[in-house]
Amino acid sequence: MSDERKPKKPSRQQVYTLLIEIGRKEGDGLPEKATGAALMCFASGVDEAEAVRETVAILKQADTAPLDVTGYGTLEEREADGDEIDPEERALMQRALEENSVIVAQMTPFYD
Repeated sequence: MSDERKPKKPSRQQVYTLLIEIGRKEGDGLPEKATGAALMCFASGVDEAEAVRETVAILKQADTAPLDVTGYGTLEEREADGDEIDPEERALMQRALEENSVIVAQMTPFYD
């Protein structure tokens, strides 16, 4: 009897580095006097547009107010641009890929 199971297709998912600016919204969890924040996220997706859509949707579900998204590309694209990526950042990127998730790696509140 032959094994006719199809070989598993390699995942087309990649991890993108995104910087999302958020404004204030009731219940957003930002410090009291903050006027907003910047979130550095690692998000998986088949392309950057999907990663952005998924990240914005998740942030809205988390009662934040996403205002602007800047994409910095995949790990390979960032390395090609000369970015130095530390082991902790690489580990978070790998986790986002394995879990098909969005990881908020850093939050920097804004103050006037």
